[in-house]
Amino acid sequence: MLAPAMLPRRAAAQNRAHSFGWRKDQFLLDGAPFVIRSGEMHYPRVPRPYWRDRMRKMKALGLNTLCTYVFWNLHEPQPGKFDFADNLDLAEYLRTAHIEGLWVLLRPGPYICSEWDFGGLPAWLLADPEMRVRSADPKFLAAAAQYMKRVGREAAPLQVTRGGPILMVQVENEYGSFGNDKQYLGAIRQTVRDAGFDVQLYTSDGSEKSNLAGGTLDDALSVINFGDGSNPQREFANFANFRQNVPRMCGEYWVGWFDHWGEKHHVTQAGRGAAGVDWMLSQGISFNLYMVHGGSSFGFMSGANDGRVYEPDISGYDYDSPLDEAGRPTAKFQALRDAIRRHLPQGTNLPELPAALPTIAIPRFELKESAPLLARLGSPTRSPRPVTMEAAGQAYGFILYRKPRVRAAKGKLEIADVHDYAVVYQGERRLGALDRRLKQSTLDVTLDDGQPLDILVENLGRTNFGPQLVNDRKGILGKVALNSEELTEWETYPLPMTEPGRWPFAARSVRGPALYRGTFSLQALGDTFLDMRGWGIGAAWVNGHCLGRYWRVGPQQSLFVPAHWLKMGLKRGSNEVIVLDLEEGGSRALQAGVDPIYETPGA
Repeated sequence: MLAPAMLPRRAAAQNRAHSFGWRKDQFLLDGAPFVIRSGEMHYPRVPRPYWRDRMRKMKALGLNTLCTYVFWNLHEPQPGKFDFADNLDLAEYLRTAHIEGLWVLLRPGPYICSEWDFGGLPAWLLADPEMRVRSADPKFLAAAAQYMKRVGREAAPLQVTRGGPILMVQVENEYGSFGNDKQYLGAIRQTVRDAGFDVQLYTSDGSEKSNLAGGTLDDALSVINFGDGSNPQREFANFANFRQNVPRMCGEYWVGWFDHWGEKHHVTQAGRGAAGVDWMLSQGISFNLYMVHGGSSFGFMSGANDGRVYEPDISGYDYDSPLDEAGRPTAKFQALRDAIRRHLPQGTNLPELPAALPTIAIPRFELKESAPLLARLGSPTRSPRPVTMEAAGQAYGFILYRKPRVRAAKGKLEIADVHDYAVVYQGERRLGALDRRLKQSTLDVTLDDGQPLDILVENLGRTNFGPQLVNDRKGILGKVALNSEELTEWETYPLPMTEPGRWPFAARSVRGPALYRGTFSLQALGDTFLDMRGWGIGAAWVNGHCLGRYWRVGPQQSLFVPAHWLKMGLKRGSNEVIVLDLEEGGSRALQAGVDPIYETPGA
């Protein structure tokens, strides 16, 4: 890693303004033909100490450009309260790319998809039942404009015309797969311009005629998205039927794919993506590898698809990328490197790969302390019917609905529209669970007289793609009924799980949903993967950092732990692990290994 004192001098050396544009079918950088060889990598998914390592590997792959989304929900977690610090320091991310010799394609949204909760839109937008996102609704446009203006303060000074690395800025994202409202697209384009972005604008859509018709703008370049299983020649033939005499580019060349809970882990052949890159470069076509390095959707940030059924995404965003979740080159990396090298100017040598980062295994250790999840509830809000998570002022995590007293009864409990996974209890007695993926909404129950009825709901990720995203609120969206008679008068307790270490842990046996705590010591630091096999469903934290969700249904059975979140020392128990598990009777011990674990039981 470069010494901090070196950075200003090197940055200043690259502070000369450049021109970037196009003529006919070629991009032009300072007037000369330029082919964009880009790779997608997202700063929130990669710990800041690793940004430079991953960028240098991109250079060694043969790339000259980095592409990234900007994440509205992270930068404005509450209306008007912005965060661009630490791992969210967008400007520093872009400056680092510039220092490492990479140009930048910036995709600020406001919608970004990306298998990210709500497609990057902040959850507080859904607190207003009248607001319609991704539309010309004045309330949405006003919120988006305020966000974009703040992004402009960070990134506009880093445009190529001002000596920075940003070549182009994308307007919205794959809008043609969602709608065809040109008034809305035009308004978003104007928010981008008003935020100070004066470089070339572009849109990105599938090559189908309907997508291009709905998602493009006459005064912005258009690029198309497709995967390594497609025929690039056919994709660009489709594009030629829509536009000609413009630069051709694959804005997202999917060299892998993402995973949903309960599916098999997606893997594609290394040579397939390389063949597509080889062909595009032979035609002078630009591309952006999606993803060159996926990283991890830490915390509760993974999203979901909702077409025929609801399909939540795992926390790992490995994407079967050329650089795996831990940033290590794969066979796909070498195949792509060979393809790119064939099209470089004669005499051009690619940089060597940086030295491999250390990895470690952690021997099995027990989580000897526990705390009932419901032992730490705040003051409830009361309402006739359950209220959504967003209406309760909560964005992520879990939410508890409690009916303080019910009558003795036996029959069918119906919970309409559970989003997304509900566990039902009466006292310490588990009555069952409902899984939105399986379209479950009823349980056969026997209720005791005078006892509370608890419904604990986990938000597994808001829809990030398709028309359903506009109203994918979380919690219980409908009514709760017993034998067709509605149960009313509910208490609602938000459980965002931002500070799990504040629960009352003790060495004891517990029933019901609970947190478990254990410690371990290290004599060396390195990246590792926490093995979650044997546990049920929940989330895990290491030294206060939320690694993400786990679920026994797979395919993800481990959670990536970056080395810099760990502590080294001989002091006993210097590292703390907390696991929240909604199920009983599973493992209460952990270990970690040097590789991820993908297993899907029954698949």
